[in-house]
Amino acid sequence: MTQAAPYQLAQVNIGRLKAPLDSAQLKDFVDNLDPVNADADAADGFVWRLEDETGDATDIAVFGDEWLIINMSVWRDAEALKAYMYQGRHREMLARRREFFERVQEAMVALWWVPAGHRPTVAEAESRLLHLRANGPTPYAFTLRTLFPAGADEPVAGTVPEELGCPA
Repeated sequence: MTQAAPYQLAQVNIGRLKAPLDSAQLKDFVDNLDPVNADADAADGFVWRLEDETGDATDIAVFGDEWLIINMSVWRDAEALKAYMYQGRHREMLARRREFFERVQEAMVALWWVPAGHRPTVAEAESRLLHLRANGPTPYAFTLRTLFPAGADEPVAGTVPEELGCPA
């Protein structure tokens, strides 16, 4: 029997919408929310995701900005997160993200380690994003390109598909 890891990987990504969620421009994005979320829920290494009573997180405010939407989840590790992100429906939607979201210069994705069983809050996610924006990748908040293993003070280079770029 293997022992459970003491830490799990939390991730937050936010996006600035190009149009209202009920617009024709975002119809494909909205229509794919439930299938993409179901794929995440069934993915190997998936632990938890932020959701409201409708089953997604589109009504949860972040940074007090109605044009920002949040996705936050917890995964077994970075490999599990990447395996989900870069395949199937999620990969297809990721490749189309510029249709739905504004291009923003500041960090919109952050990763950090949480004790197994911890469920991060929106305030915690905002703090991690602000820290990453101000300080770059550190053990407190990092990216898929600059990963910090749990408990490590030094990063390791992450790998992401070049054709998609990396939102993290």
